[in-house]
Amino acid sequence: MTPVPAQPPIRSAEQSSTRYRILDAFTGLLIDQGERAATLENVAVEAGLSKGGLLYHFGTKDALVQGLLTRLGDLVATDIEQIRSAPAGPVDYLIRTSLSVGTALDRTIAATVRLAQGSHPLANAAMVSTRRQWLAVIEETVGDPDVAEAILLISDGLYFGATIASPAQPATDVVSAARLDRLLAVIGRMTDGPATP
Repeated sequence: MTPVPAQPPIRSAEQSSTRYRILDAFTGLLIDQGERAATLENVAVEAGLSKGGLLYHFGTKDALVQGLLTRLGDLVATDIEQIRSAPAGPVDYLIRTSLSVGTALDRTIAATVRLAQGSHPLANAAMVSTRRQWLAVIEETVGDPDVAEAILLISDGLYFGATIASPAQPATDVVSAARLDRLLAVIGRMTDGPATP
């Protein structure tokens, strides 16, 4: 008897593309409407799939949350690499990118925060882990845990300000490059030197 040839596997790029589209839809719903609106049905509609198509990639809402948190972990790992290798140093990079909103990392953080606000324990843990990773890099750079915490709080404040900036006045208009330079000079005085490694 001749064996039946196996079906060719679905190309991983196609799977990834669909998974990313689903995660993007889930992220958008969480940010714009909150967790209650981010049902499997609504995510499928936003992603342009049938519910069965969604369930093929993410069998439950918990699996969808885990996919989002895995994406967050991957994006944070990339960000940590960029922080460590930034030409002007980790502190400069952290402060300047605190105004970055709308990036994949920013949107994934915003969606995770929405889950955390709903007391989702894995989302809470993911946000604590993210902040600890950033803090560790800054502490390695400045050598003082209290100064590192102060720098991270400055970053948090800049990010918060950027998220509430209006479309008519983007965050980069609210905090100009010159103001960031002055802020980094203040941070440099806090660290007894330039805000570089």
